[in-house]
Amino acid sequence: MDAEKLRSLFDLTGRTALVTGGTRGIGLAIAEGFAAAGARVVVASRKLEACAAAEAHLKALGADALGVPAHLGDLDDLDALVTRTLDAFGGLDILVNNAANPLALPLGSLTPEAFAKSQDVNVRGPVFLVQRALEALTASPTASVVNVVSAGAFLFSPYVSMYAAAKAAMVSYTRAMAAEFAPRGIRVNALAPGTVDTDMVRNNPPEFQKAMEQSALQKRMADPDEMVGPALFLASDAASFMTGQVLHVDGGLVTR
Repeated sequence: MDAEKLRSLFDLTGRTALVTGGTRGIGLAIAEGFAAAGARVVVASRKLEACAAAEAHLKALGADALGVPAHLGDLDDLDALVTRTLDAFGGLDILVNNAANPLALPLGSLTPEAFAKSQDVNVRGPVFLVQRALEALTASPTASVVNVVSAGAFLFSPYVSMYAAAKAAMVSYTRAMAAEFAPRGIRVNALAPGTVDTDMVRNNPPEFQKAMEQSALQKRMADPDEMVGPALFLASDAASFMTGQVLHVDGGLVTR
């Protein structure tokens, strides 16, 4: 393999990527990375202002970009999100299910409302978004779905069990999707971050943040940019013979 062919493995020129939860944290970092690799990028989140700001930011970086307000818990929003993506760019090649709801309650104190809210955003939304995008992904010769899950899906996760269990469900869906969609030429993999320096993590008490840092072999949080390389690998031709897998990018958290 020569250098030019190696670089081309990570080239997303001519492809359209949709990143949910794409206006901050891991999602925005992935959107920036995909744009730098040549992709047209659609970012989605709940807030109109955040979507507009992310769209402007990506365009300032030289990307073809679109920000679409959408709530992953609203199935009508998912339909509109895919429709606007196809109207703007004519197709869809990469779908990154990154949006999440970190709602936490201790077991024994769960409410039906909290449970439903967690499931709607963390499981139902991603599954139905893939379903809504299935026809467009099938039409792509380079289709890839990346479900962002969590190291917590593989660990004891007290107090955040709703979130961790939802991410574990998405691991199962990832494997099922990989098997069912392989005949369509669609690859489906999961990215499992550990502790990353995002608003979601910073909303925890300082002692909890410190404990999360110290639980990993590398004894630190990751920067959101450290998720870009792994996400690009999964989405690109570099992972052309990889499907149904979980890529742990957690500083050694699950290993430990």
